Amino acid sequence: MQLIDALTAICVRTIAQFCGKVIFKNEQRATIVQKLSDFEILEQANTAATLQDWGRLSQDLQQLLTSEEQSKLFSDPNATAILLDLAMQVLEWGSFQDRWDIAKLFPNFGIDAIAPLIDFLNDEEADPEAQWFAVRILGSFNHPRVIEALIELLKTSQSEDLNSMAVSVLASMGKTAVSVLETLLEEDSTRLFAVQALGQIRRSETVPLLMQVIRDPEVQIRAIAIEALSSFHSDDITTVLIAALQDVAVQVRLAAVTGLGFRSDRSNLVGQLRPLLLDLNLEVCRQTAIALGRLGTLQAATALYEVLQSQHTPENLAIELVRALGWIALPEALNYLETALLQLSLPEMVQLEIVQTLGRIDSVELKPQATQILLNGLPKLESVGIRQAIALSLGQLGDPDAINALVALLADTDDGVRLHAISALKTLDAEQHLKRLAQIEPEESELGRGIAIALREWHF
Repeated sequence: MQLIDALTAICVRTIAQFCGKVIFKNEQRATIVQKLSDFEILEQANTAATLQDWGRLSQDLQQLLTSEEQSKLFSDPNATAILLDLAMQVLEWGSFQDRWDIAKLFPNFGIDAIAPLIDFLNDEEADPEAQWFAVRILGSFNHPRVIEALIELLKTSQSEDLNSMAVSVLASMGKTAVSVLETLLEEDSTRLFAVQALGQIRRSETVPLLMQVIRDPEVQIRAIAIEALSSFHSDDITTVLIAALQDVAVQVRLAAVTGLGFRSDRSNLVGQLRPLLLDLNLEVCRQTAIALGRLGTLQAATALYEVLQSQHTPENLAIELVRALGWIALPEALNYLETALLQLSLPEMVQLEIVQTLGRIDSVELKPQATQILLNGLPKLESVGIRQAIALSLGQLGDPDAINALVALLADTDDGVRLHAISALKTLDAEQHLKRLAQIEPEESELGRGIAIALREWHF
Protein backbone atom coordinates (compact mmCIF):
# COMPACT_ATOMS: atom_id res chain seq x y z
CA MET A 1 0.00 0.00 0.00
CA GLN A 2 2.82 2.41 0.77
CA LEU A 3 4.16 2.00 -2.75
CA ILE A 4 0.74 2.63 -4.36
CA ASP A 5 0.09 5.65 -2.14
CA ALA A 6 3.46 7.19 -2.99
CA LEU A 7 3.00 6.63 -6.68
CA THR A 8 -0.54 7.97 -6.58
CA ALA A 9 0.72 11.11 -4.87
CA ILE A 10 3.27 11.61 -7.61
CA CYS A 11 0.62 11.21 -10.28
CA VAL A 12 -1.91 13.49 -8.53
CA ARG A 13 0.64 16.26 -8.03
CA THR A 14 1.66 16.04 -11.66
CA ILE A 15 -1.92 16.18 -12.94
CA ALA A 16 -2.73 19.06 -10.61
CA GLN A 17 0.14 21.08 -12.02
CA PHE A 18 -1.37 20.83 -15.48
CA CYS A 19 -5.01 21.12 -14.50
CA GLY A 20 -4.44 24.57 -13.00
CA LYS A 21 -5.07 25.98 -16.49
CA VAL A 22 -8.42 25.76 -18.29
CA ILE A 23 -6.90 25.57 -21.76
CA PHE A 24 -4.31 22.84 -22.45
CA LYS A 25 -1.75 23.00 -25.18
CA ASN A 26 -1.08 19.82 -27.15
CA GLU A 27 2.34 19.50 -25.58
CA GLN A 28 0.82 19.67 -22.07
CA ARG A 29 -1.74 17.00 -22.93
CA ALA A 30 1.04 14.72 -24.19
CA THR A 31 2.95 15.21 -20.95
CA ILE A 32 -0.07 14.28 -18.83
CA VAL A 33 -0.65 11.16 -20.91
CA GLN A 34 3.01 10.23 -20.56
CA LYS A 35 2.85 10.76 -16.81
CA LEU A 36 -0.23 8.59 -16.53
CA SER A 37 1.55 6.02 -18.67
CA ASP A 38 4.55 6.10 -16.34
CA PHE A 39 2.21 5.58 -13.37
CA GLU A 40 0.67 2.56 -15.05
CA ILE A 41 4.12 1.13 -15.78
CA LEU A 42 5.11 1.70 -12.14
CA GLU A 43 2.03 -0.24 -11.04
CA GLN A 44 3.00 -3.03 -13.46
CA ALA A 45 6.52 -2.98 -12.07
CA ASN A 46 5.24 -3.30 -8.52
CA THR A 47 3.03 -6.20 -9.55
CA ALA A 48 5.98 -7.89 -11.30
CA ALA A 49 8.05 -7.52 -8.13
CA THR A 50 5.23 -9.02 -6.03
CA LEU A 51 5.01 -11.96 -8.44
CA GLN A 52 8.82 -12.20 -8.54
CA ASP A 53 8.72 -11.83 -12.31
CA TRP A 54 12.17 -10.29 -12.52
CA GLY A 55 12.35 -10.31 -16.30
CA ARG A 56 9.12 -8.31 -16.54
CA LEU A 57 10.23 -5.97 -13.76
CA SER A 58 13.51 -5.35 -15.58
CA GLN A 59 11.66 -4.47 -18.78
CA ASP A 60 9.31 -2.08 -16.95
CA LEU A 61 12.22 -0.32 -15.27
CA GLN A 62 14.07 -0.01 -18.56
CA GLN A 63 11.01 1.60 -20.09
CA LEU A 64 10.65 4.05 -17.20
CA LEU A 65 14.30 4.97 -16.81
CA THR A 66 14.88 5.56 -20.50
CA SER A 67 11.74 7.63 -21.09
CA GLU A 68 11.92 11.34 -21.86
CA GLU A 69 10.06 12.11 -18.66
CA GLN A 70 12.44 10.34 -16.30
CA SER A 71 13.85 13.66 -15.00
CA LYS A 72 10.39 14.57 -13.64
CA LEU A 73 10.03 11.10 -12.19
CA PHE A 74 13.34 11.50 -10.35
CA SER A 75 12.35 14.93 -9.06
CA ASP A 76 10.36 13.18 -6.33
CA PRO A 77 12.60 11.53 -3.69
CA ASN A 78 9.96 8.93 -2.88
CA ALA A 79 9.75 7.84 -6.51
CA THR A 80 13.54 7.62 -6.71
CA ALA A 81 13.67 5.45 -3.61
CA ILE A 82 10.95 3.16 -4.95
CA LEU A 83 12.60 2.76 -8.34
CA LEU A 84 15.99 2.11 -6.76
CA ASP A 85 14.50 -0.52 -4.46
CA LEU A 86 12.91 -2.26 -7.45
CA ALA A 87 16.19 -2.17 -9.37
CA MET A 88 18.01 -3.68 -6.38
CA GLN A 89 15.45 -6.51 -6.31
CA VAL A 90 16.21 -7.34 -9.95
CA LEU A 91 19.92 -7.23 -9.17
CA GLU A 92 19.49 -9.56 -6.21
CA TRP A 93 17.07 -12.10 -7.65
CA GLY A 94 17.07 -11.79 -11.44
CA SER A 95 18.74 -14.00 -14.03
CA PHE A 96 22.13 -13.15 -15.48
CA GLN A 97 20.47 -11.38 -18.42
CA ASP A 98 18.12 -9.47 -16.10
CA ARG A 99 21.10 -8.33 -14.05
CA TRP A 100 23.05 -7.41 -17.15
CA ASP A 101 20.18 -5.24 -18.41
CA ILE A 102 19.40 -3.58 -15.09
CA ALA A 103 23.08 -2.80 -14.41
CA LYS A 104 23.01 -0.31 -17.28
CA LEU A 105 20.28 1.69 -15.54
CA PHE A 106 21.94 2.28 -12.16
CA PRO A 107 23.91 5.37 -13.27
CA ASN A 108 20.50 7.07 -13.63
CA PHE A 109 20.21 7.08 -9.85
CA GLY A 110 23.48 8.93 -9.34
CA ILE A 111 25.25 8.67 -5.99
CA ASP A 112 21.99 7.53 -4.34
CA ALA A 113 22.79 4.06 -5.69
CA ILE A 114 26.15 3.80 -3.93
CA ALA A 115 24.93 3.07 -0.39
CA PRO A 116 22.55 0.18 -1.21
CA LEU A 117 25.12 -1.35 -3.55
CA ILE A 118 27.80 -1.25 -0.85
CA ASP A 119 25.37 -2.74 1.70
CA PHE A 120 24.66 -5.50 -0.78
CA LEU A 121 28.39 -6.20 -1.12
CA ASN A 122 28.61 -6.63 2.65
CA ASP A 123 25.73 -9.11 2.74
CA GLU A 124 27.34 -12.49 3.42
CA GLU A 125 24.27 -14.35 2.18
CA ALA A 126 24.02 -12.53 -1.18
CA ASP A 127 24.51 -14.36 -4.46
CA PRO A 128 28.18 -13.96 -5.55
CA GLU A 129 27.12 -13.40 -9.16
CA ALA A 130 24.83 -10.56 -8.08
CA GLN A 131 27.65 -9.08 -6.00
CA TRP A 132 29.92 -9.28 -9.05
CA PHE A 133 27.40 -7.09 -10.88
CA ALA A 134 27.26 -4.75 -7.90
CA VAL A 135 31.03 -4.25 -8.07
CA ARG A 136 30.79 -3.67 -11.80
CA ILE A 137 28.05 -1.08 -11.30
CA LEU A 138 30.05 0.71 -8.60
CA GLY A 139 32.73 1.22 -11.22
CA SER A 140 30.41 3.79 -12.78
CA PHE A 141 30.88 6.04 -9.74
CA ASN A 142 34.35 7.51 -9.25
CA HIS A 143 33.65 8.26 -5.61
CA PRO A 144 35.75 7.93 -2.40
CA ARG A 145 33.13 5.69 -0.79
CA VAL A 146 33.36 3.30 -3.72
CA ILE A 147 37.14 3.11 -3.45
CA GLU A 148 36.93 2.45 0.29
CA ALA A 149 34.33 -0.28 -0.23
CA LEU A 150 36.36 -2.03 -2.90
CA ILE A 151 39.50 -1.96 -0.81
CA GLU A 152 37.58 -3.46 2.11
CA LEU A 153 36.21 -6.12 -0.25
CA LEU A 154 39.72 -7.06 -1.36
CA LYS A 155 40.75 -7.44 2.26
CA THR A 156 37.91 -9.78 3.17
CA SER A 157 36.59 -11.54 0.07
CA GLN A 158 37.63 -15.06 -0.84
CA SER A 159 35.97 -14.90 -4.25
CA GLU A 160 38.44 -14.79 -7.14
CA ASP A 161 35.81 -13.39 -9.51
CA LEU A 162 34.77 -10.64 -7.13
CA ASN A 163 38.34 -9.67 -6.40
CA SER A 164 39.22 -9.65 -10.08
CA MET A 165 36.32 -7.31 -10.86
CA ALA A 166 37.23 -5.07 -7.92
CA VAL A 167 40.79 -4.82 -9.23
CA SER A 168 39.52 -3.91 -12.70
CA VAL A 169 37.23 -1.23 -11.28
CA LEU A 170 40.02 0.31 -9.22
CA ALA A 171 42.28 0.27 -12.26
CA SER A 172 39.62 2.05 -14.31
CA MET A 173 39.70 4.91 -11.82
CA GLY A 174 43.25 5.67 -12.85
CA LYS A 175 45.13 8.36 -10.99
CA THR A 176 42.38 8.68 -8.37
CA ALA A 177 43.05 5.17 -7.08
CA VAL A 178 46.88 5.22 -7.17
CA SER A 179 47.41 6.74 -3.73
CA VAL A 180 44.91 4.33 -2.19
CA LEU A 181 46.53 1.34 -3.85
CA GLU A 182 49.82 2.33 -2.26
CA THR A 183 48.38 1.44 1.13
CA LEU A 184 47.41 -2.01 -0.15
CA LEU A 185 51.03 -2.68 -1.11
CA GLU A 186 51.96 -2.59 2.55
CA GLU A 187 49.82 -5.60 3.47
CA ASP A 188 50.67 -9.14 2.41
CA SER A 189 47.01 -10.08 1.96
CA THR A 190 46.30 -7.28 -0.53
CA ARG A 191 49.66 -6.68 -2.23
CA LEU A 192 48.82 -8.90 -5.21
CA PHE A 193 45.53 -7.10 -5.83
CA ALA A 194 47.26 -3.74 -5.61
CA VAL A 195 49.89 -4.75 -8.13
CA GLN A 196 47.25 -6.16 -10.47
CA ALA A 197 45.39 -2.85 -10.40
CA LEU A 198 48.57 -0.80 -10.79
CA GLY A 199 49.56 -2.99 -13.73
CA GLN A 200 46.34 -2.09 -15.52
CA ILE A 201 46.47 1.66 -14.91
CA ARG A 202 49.54 2.33 -17.10
CA ARG A 203 50.26 5.82 -15.77
CA SER A 204 53.66 7.18 -14.85
CA GLU A 205 52.48 7.67 -11.26
CA THR A 206 52.49 3.88 -10.84
CA VAL A 207 56.17 3.41 -11.71
CA PRO A 208 57.61 4.14 -8.23
CA LEU A 209 55.10 1.77 -6.66
CA LEU A 210 55.80 -1.01 -9.14
CA MET A 211 59.53 -0.60 -8.60
CA GLN A 212 58.95 -1.41 -4.91
CA VAL A 213 57.83 -4.97 -5.70
CA ILE A 214 60.23 -6.10 -8.48
CA ARG A 215 61.98 -8.32 -5.90
CA ASP A 216 58.88 -9.45 -4.06
CA PRO A 217 58.95 -13.08 -2.82
CA GLU A 218 55.75 -13.80 -4.78
CA VAL A 219 56.46 -14.81 -8.38
CA GLN A 220 53.12 -13.50 -9.69
CA ILE A 221 53.72 -10.08 -8.16
CA ARG A 222 57.19 -9.82 -9.70
CA ALA A 223 55.90 -10.91 -13.11
CA ILE A 224 53.03 -8.41 -13.12
CA ALA A 225 55.34 -5.60 -12.04
CA ILE A 226 57.92 -6.38 -14.74
CA GLU A 227 55.25 -6.66 -17.43
CA ALA A 228 53.69 -3.33 -16.39
CA LEU A 229 57.04 -1.55 -16.18
CA SER A 230 57.77 -2.66 -19.74
CA SER A 231 55.25 -0.06 -20.91
CA PHE A 232 57.54 2.74 -19.74
CA HIS A 233 60.85 3.61 -21.37
CA SER A 234 63.77 4.80 -19.29
CA ASP A 235 67.30 3.61 -18.63
CA ASP A 236 66.39 2.62 -15.07
CA ILE A 237 63.51 0.45 -16.23
CA THR A 238 65.62 -1.16 -18.97
CA THR A 239 68.19 -2.02 -16.30
CA VAL A 240 65.43 -3.62 -14.20
CA LEU A 241 64.21 -5.68 -17.16
CA ILE A 242 67.74 -6.90 -17.95
CA ALA A 243 68.19 -7.97 -14.34
CA ALA A 244 64.87 -9.82 -14.48
CA LEU A 245 66.24 -12.02 -17.29
CA GLN A 246 68.11 -13.88 -14.55
CA ASP A 247 65.02 -14.46 -12.40
CA VAL A 248 64.48 -18.07 -11.36
CA ALA A 249 60.79 -17.85 -12.27
CA VAL A 250 59.72 -18.53 -15.85
CA GLN A 251 56.88 -15.97 -15.66
CA VAL A 252 59.29 -13.21 -14.75
CA ARG A 253 61.82 -14.08 -17.45
CA LEU A 254 59.02 -14.18 -20.02
CA ALA A 255 57.79 -10.73 -18.99
CA ALA A 256 61.31 -9.31 -19.13
CA VAL A 257 62.11 -10.81 -22.54
CA THR A 258 58.85 -9.56 -24.01
CA GLY A 259 59.41 -6.07 -22.67
CA LEU A 260 62.96 -5.84 -23.97
CA GLY A 261 61.80 -6.92 -27.41
CA PHE A 262 59.99 -3.60 -27.76
CA ARG A 263 63.15 -1.58 -27.17
CA SER A 264 64.47 -1.53 -30.72
CA ASP A 265 66.42 1.62 -29.89
CA ARG A 266 68.72 -0.46 -27.68
CA SER A 267 70.80 -2.51 -30.13
CA ASN A 268 73.14 -3.61 -27.31
CA LEU A 269 70.41 -5.86 -25.89
CA VAL A 270 71.31 -8.80 -28.15
CA GLY A 271 74.06 -9.90 -25.78
CA GLN A 272 71.66 -10.00 -22.85
CA LEU A 273 68.89 -11.77 -24.76
CA ARG A 274 70.88 -14.36 -26.69
CA PRO A 275 71.48 -16.75 -23.73
CA LEU A 276 67.72 -17.09 -23.30
CA LEU A 277 67.46 -18.73 -26.71
CA LEU A 278 68.90 -21.71 -24.82
CA ASP A 279 66.65 -21.35 -21.78
CA LEU A 280 65.38 -24.53 -20.15
CA ASN A 281 61.84 -23.32 -20.77
CA LEU A 282 60.84 -23.56 -24.42
CA GLU A 283 58.36 -20.69 -24.19
CA VAL A 284 61.12 -18.40 -22.96
CA CYS A 285 63.24 -19.49 -25.95
CA ARG A 286 60.36 -18.80 -28.32
CA GLN A 287 59.66 -15.37 -26.86
CA THR A 288 63.36 -14.53 -27.03
CA ALA A 289 63.39 -15.35 -30.74
CA ILE A 290 60.45 -12.98 -31.23
CA ALA A 291 62.22 -10.27 -29.24
CA LEU A 292 65.41 -10.60 -31.29
CA GLY A 293 63.38 -10.46 -34.49
CA ARG A 294 61.85 -7.20 -33.32
CA LEU A 295 65.25 -5.73 -32.54
CA GLY A 296 66.04 -6.31 -36.22
CA THR A 297 69.83 -5.96 -36.14
CA LEU A 298 72.54 -7.99 -37.84
CA GLN A 299 73.71 -9.17 -34.42
CA ALA A 300 70.18 -10.38 -33.68
CA ALA A 301 70.04 -12.25 -37.00
CA THR A 302 73.38 -13.93 -36.28
CA ALA A 303 72.21 -15.02 -32.82
CA LEU A 304 69.04 -16.51 -34.30
CA TYR A 305 70.90 -18.40 -37.03
CA GLU A 306 73.46 -19.84 -34.62
CA VAL A 307 70.68 -21.56 -32.69
CA LEU A 308 68.80 -22.55 -35.85
CA GLN A 309 71.77 -24.53 -37.18
CA SER A 310 72.13 -26.53 -33.98
CA GLN A 311 70.99 -30.14 -34.29
CA HIS A 312 69.61 -29.94 -30.76
CA THR A 313 67.11 -27.17 -31.54
CA PRO A 314 63.49 -28.43 -31.25
CA GLU A 315 61.40 -28.19 -34.40
CA ASN A 316 58.83 -25.75 -33.03
CA LEU A 317 61.57 -23.42 -31.82
CA ALA A 318 63.34 -23.68 -35.19
CA ILE A 319 60.11 -22.52 -36.86
CA GLU A 320 60.01 -19.49 -34.56
CA LEU A 321 63.64 -18.72 -35.32
CA VAL A 322 62.88 -18.76 -39.04
CA ARG A 323 59.96 -16.38 -38.60
CA ALA A 324 62.10 -14.02 -36.55
CA LEU A 325 64.79 -14.00 -39.25
CA GLY A 326 62.10 -13.12 -41.78
CA TRP A 327 61.16 -10.03 -39.76
CA ILE A 328 64.72 -8.70 -39.95
CA ALA A 329 64.79 -6.66 -43.14
CA LEU A 330 68.46 -7.22 -43.91
CA PRO A 331 70.14 -9.10 -46.79
CA GLU A 332 72.23 -11.00 -44.25
CA ALA A 333 69.09 -12.38 -42.58
CA LEU A 334 67.91 -13.74 -45.94
CA ASN A 335 71.35 -15.22 -46.54
CA TYR A 336 70.97 -17.13 -43.29
CA LEU A 337 67.57 -18.41 -44.44
CA GLU A 338 69.04 -19.55 -47.77
CA THR A 339 71.87 -21.40 -46.05
CA ALA A 340 69.42 -23.02 -43.68
CA LEU A 341 67.11 -24.07 -46.53
CA LEU A 342 69.74 -25.46 -48.89
CA GLN A 343 72.56 -26.66 -46.65
CA LEU A 344 71.19 -27.64 -43.26
CA SER A 345 69.44 -30.95 -42.57
CA LEU A 346 66.24 -29.43 -41.29
CA PRO A 347 62.86 -31.14 -40.85
CA GLU A 348 60.48 -30.60 -43.75
CA MET A 349 58.16 -28.44 -41.62
CA VAL A 350 61.03 -26.04 -40.93
CA GLN A 351 61.96 -25.96 -44.62
CA LEU A 352 58.33 -25.24 -45.43
CA GLU A 353 58.37 -22.35 -42.95
CA ILE A 354 61.46 -20.89 -44.61
CA VAL A 355 59.77 -21.00 -48.02
CA GLN A 356 56.61 -19.40 -46.64
CA THR A 357 58.60 -16.77 -44.78
CA LEU A 358 60.47 -15.81 -47.94
CA GLY A 359 57.13 -15.41 -49.72
CA ARG A 360 56.04 -12.91 -47.07
CA ILE A 361 59.00 -10.57 -47.54
CA ASP A 362 57.50 -7.15 -48.24
CA SER A 363 60.65 -5.06 -48.65
CA VAL A 364 60.94 -4.00 -52.30
CA GLU A 365 64.73 -4.12 -52.03
CA LEU A 366 64.73 -7.67 -50.66
CA LYS A 367 62.07 -9.28 -52.87
CA PRO A 368 64.52 -10.06 -55.75
CA GLN A 369 66.85 -11.75 -53.27
CA ALA A 370 64.02 -13.79 -51.78
CA THR A 371 62.86 -14.77 -55.28
CA GLN A 372 66.33 -15.96 -56.22
CA ILE A 373 66.62 -18.05 -53.07
CA LEU A 374 63.40 -19.83 -53.93
CA LEU A 375 64.49 -20.37 -57.53
CA ASN A 376 67.76 -21.84 -56.27
CA GLY A 377 65.79 -24.20 -54.06
CA LEU A 378 63.51 -25.61 -56.76
CA PRO A 379 66.00 -28.08 -58.28
CA LYS A 380 67.25 -29.24 -54.87
CA LEU A 381 64.05 -29.68 -52.85
CA GLU A 382 62.13 -32.76 -53.91
CA SER A 383 59.18 -32.64 -51.53
CA VAL A 384 55.83 -32.07 -53.25
CA GLY A 385 54.67 -29.86 -50.39
CA ILE A 386 57.81 -27.73 -50.65
CA ARG A 387 57.43 -27.32 -54.42
CA GLN A 388 53.83 -26.25 -53.97
CA ALA A 389 54.89 -23.74 -51.32
CA ILE A 390 57.67 -22.38 -53.56
CA ALA A 391 55.18 -21.80 -56.38
CA LEU A 392 52.84 -20.00 -54.00
CA SER A 393 55.63 -17.85 -52.52
CA LEU A 394 56.95 -16.91 -55.97
CA GLY A 395 53.49 -15.68 -56.85
CA GLN A 396 53.32 -13.64 -53.66
CA LEU A 397 56.67 -12.00 -54.34
CA GLY A 398 55.49 -10.98 -57.82
CA ASP A 399 58.90 -10.96 -59.48
CA PRO A 400 58.70 -11.55 -63.29
CA ASP A 401 62.05 -13.37 -63.11
CA ALA A 402 60.12 -16.30 -61.64
CA ILE A 403 57.88 -16.82 -64.70
CA ASN A 404 60.11 -19.33 -66.51
CA ALA A 405 60.52 -21.46 -63.39
CA LEU A 406 56.78 -21.43 -62.77
CA VAL A 407 56.09 -22.42 -66.39
CA ALA A 408 58.44 -25.36 -65.93
CA LEU A 409 56.34 -26.46 -62.94
CA LEU A 410 53.37 -26.86 -65.29
CA ALA A 411 55.06 -30.11 -66.36
CA ASP A 412 55.29 -31.38 -62.77
CA THR A 413 53.85 -34.83 -62.14
CA ASP A 414 51.84 -33.57 -59.14
CA ASP A 415 48.48 -31.92 -59.82
CA GLY A 416 48.81 -29.71 -56.73
CA VAL A 417 52.14 -28.31 -57.87
CA ARG A 418 50.70 -27.50 -61.30
CA LEU A 419 47.67 -25.77 -59.78
CA HIS A 420 49.89 -23.67 -57.51
CA ALA A 421 52.06 -22.77 -60.49
CA ILE A 422 48.99 -21.70 -62.50
CA SER A 423 47.81 -19.54 -59.59
CA ALA A 424 51.23 -17.88 -59.34
CA LEU A 425 51.37 -17.27 -63.10
CA LYS A 426 47.98 -15.59 -62.92
CA THR A 427 49.35 -13.30 -60.23
CA LEU A 428 52.27 -12.45 -62.52
CA ASP A 429 49.89 -11.83 -65.43
CA ALA A 430 51.75 -14.31 -67.65
CA GLU A 431 48.90 -15.26 -70.00
CA GLN A 432 50.47 -13.77 -73.13
CA HIS A 433 53.73 -15.50 -72.32
CA LEU A 434 51.91 -18.84 -72.08
CA LYS A 435 50.11 -18.26 -75.39
CA ARG A 436 53.42 -17.68 -77.14
CA LEU A 437 54.85 -20.86 -75.62
CA ALA A 438 51.75 -22.82 -76.64
CA GLN A 439 52.55 -22.08 -80.28
CA ILE A 440 56.02 -23.61 -80.09
CA GLU A 441 55.70 -26.33 -77.44
CA PRO A 442 54.47 -29.72 -78.70
CA GLU A 443 50.98 -30.42 -77.41
CA GLU A 444 51.83 -34.02 -76.58
CA SER A 445 54.69 -33.07 -74.21
CA GLU A 446 54.12 -32.79 -70.45
CA LEU A 447 54.84 -29.07 -70.60
CA GLY A 448 52.56 -28.61 -73.60
CA ARG A 449 49.70 -30.33 -71.80
CA GLY A 450 50.41 -28.23 -68.69
CA ILE A 451 50.32 -25.01 -70.68
CA ALA A 452 47.05 -26.03 -72.34
CA ILE A 453 45.49 -26.78 -68.96
CA ALA A 454 46.69 -23.42 -67.60
CA LEU A 455 45.18 -21.53 -70.52
CA ARG A 456 41.88 -23.37 -70.24
CA GLU A 457 41.62 -22.57 -66.53
CA TRP A 458 42.99 -19.06 -66.80
CA HIS A 459 39.68 -17.20 -66.51
CA PHE A 460 38.04 -19.49 -63.94
